[in-house]
Amino acid sequence: MDLTPKRADESATEMVQVVLPNDANPLGFILGGTVMHLIDIAGAIACHRHTRSLLVTAAVDGLEFLNPIRVGDLIILRSRVTCTFTTSLEVEVEVFSEETLTGSRQLTSRAYLTFVAIDRDGCKHRIAPLLIDTDEDRRRSEEAHTRRAARLSRRNQSPRSPAPR
Repeated sequence: MDLTPKRADESATEMVQVVLPNDANPLGFILGGTVMHLIDIAGAIACHRHTRSLLVTAAVDGLEFLNPIRVGDLIILRSRVTCTFTTSLEVEVEVFSEETLTGSRQLTSRAYLTFVAIDRDGCKHRIAPLLIDTDEDRRRSEEAHTRRAARLSRRNQSPRSPAPR
């Protein structure tokens, strides 16, 4: 397994597709679940590019729907790895809408997802570290560590459901 450090730019991914009526609610706006599905895919692609391994989604943090996306608009998803841990990594996914006739763009959503690298037997494995070259990369990584600490704290405080009988 290659554990050579990689830069965030090596994982950067952009997906673009047109929003069709099939993707929308009766008001003509894309369904939130469709956006979440695309966010998961864009995030996974960036993480695959970093780890070159199988992955599972472990958490979604900070998903916000800031502006609607209309039928006929383009939906643009940009993702990049923000931080790596031992067997997991975080990716930021930004979602934009683009009016097809004017080219006008606006940020519509942002989310941070954590993926865990696994082998074919479902066992976690180590991943390559992320090279931190810039102040912006350092800031993103520090913010990811803060989100992770909060998520782990919440998980440790939440009651565990009893095992099935």
